[in-house]
Amino acid sequence: MYLVFTTNFFPWLTIIVVFPIFAGSIVLFLPHKGNRVIRWYTLCICILELLITTYAFCFHFQVDDPLIQLVETYKWIDFFDCHWRLGIDGLSVGPILLTGFITTLATLAARPVTRDSQLFHFLMLAMYSGQIGSFASRDLFLFFIMWELELIPVYLLLSMWGGKKRLYSATKFILYTAGGSIFLLMGVLGLTLYGSNEPTFNFETSVNQSYPTALEIILYIGFFIAFAVKSPILPLHTWLPDTHGEAHYSTCMLLAGILLKMGAYGLIRINMELFPHVHSIFSPYLVIVGTIQMIYAALTSLGQRNLKRRIAYSSVSHMGFIIIGIGSMTDTGLNGALLQIISHGFIGAALFFLAGTTYDRIRLVYLDEMGGIAIQMPKIFTMFSSFSMASLALPGMSGFVAELLVFFGIISAKKYIFMSKILISFVMAIGIILTPIYSLSMSRQMFYGYKLFNAPNSSFLDSGPRELFLSISILLPVIGIGLYPDFVLSLSVEKVEVILSNFFYRQVL
Repeated sequence: MYLVFTTNFFPWLTIIVVFPIFAGSIVLFLPHKGNRVIRWYTLCICILELLITTYAFCFHFQVDDPLIQLVETYKWIDFFDCHWRLGIDGLSVGPILLTGFITTLATLAARPVTRDSQLFHFLMLAMYSGQIGSFASRDLFLFFIMWELELIPVYLLLSMWGGKKRLYSATKFILYTAGGSIFLLMGVLGLTLYGSNEPTFNFETSVNQSYPTALEIILYIGFFIAFAVKSPILPLHTWLPDTHGEAHYSTCMLLAGILLKMGAYGLIRINMELFPHVHSIFSPYLVIVGTIQMIYAALTSLGQRNLKRRIAYSSVSHMGFIIIGIGSMTDTGLNGALLQIISHGFIGAALFFLAGTTYDRIRLVYLDEMGGIAIQMPKIFTMFSSFSMASLALPGMSGFVAELLVFFGIISAKKYIFMSKILISFVMAIGIILTPIYSLSMSRQMFYGYKLFNAPNSSFLDSGPRELFLSISILLPVIGIGLYPDFVLSLSVEKVEVILSNFFYRQVL
């Protein structure tokens, strides 16, 4: 089998995982009145972490090798056979780099935060470690710990720096995600205790293990519920609009850019890799749920008055493409889903950042109260329109390539009969058509007309150097991936082939 480890003598991944939270703890001891010092210190930590990660992956990771690389294993809890076991492959490199990039920009976007700035920036760095740890874990118990590490920071970031309904939204978030984590823990324990004669949390052992069909179905459903909450998948999505509607926009950037992608990553890493037979049974239902989610969330987004809630429902709609790609069981569809994870991470984070900067200037959140600000804020108008075009999959941008691959993946899927592929493709086309309707409607209500332009005392500041730099920093990779998608696809294409070949190998057995 393919699970052969490459050797590594320097703890690159351990440093990458623990550096943000340990360096971030120093923030708590910086002077209370030194908000600028705190912000710049945190930003330097994020930049240094991103540079270390980029160096390690550029010089110590082989793109054409589907094996687990940069492997580190240290004893942790011998009694339960728990190890600090880290490793990366083509599935995890992209999300880890995305995490570093978005977290750095979210830190830069957090400039308006002045109240309890020490705690705010420490929580962001704690999330940083938890998210990277989730993508790099090769031990199921360690994966669960890292999965849980980012729950409390998000809860505090939302409840302390959110909007008027922040406590309600924070409570709803923690109830949903903690409830999903219970299913994750039950799945990890069930996989460990009942999956083999010798209980172990080693992910590699679980990949090679055969399970009774009934047990596989139970474990698959348990893991699926946990990841469906985080993704989110219909009908476990209702926490997302409330959370995005009340959170500070730097927190929204982390949620839309990284947090939602953890659920999709878990579906591929655990449900698809560990339970290929059951995944083949449930994959048609995933495709059906994904298509329904695209249509439902797009229509719901169109009816939202709140700007951030409209963007939040658009995120739910775009996650439908990822679900369809995972359910397609083709290399084209799965590569499209992985590319959509990266693409939507950039686009979603940018839209929430621009929505937040717009609110800072006009102090309005409802679309029907806006209008006519394009004349006074042409830079924000230009950047917002650009990312709206990227969101509706304009050719030349990353979203177009990702959605096109998912579309081709369904059409070329041998698992589905011709008529079902035609029906699914038709429904997906409707979802693609609905995207520009709510996206362009949002831009029209915000920027066109004369409502705010003719209002008294309607003098608004346009985008400053910070906002312009941050927006361009996200727009460049969106265009770059759209023009040359192989830059990202090359990271995962070999791993995707191995996953699907392993799937068909297990099917034959």
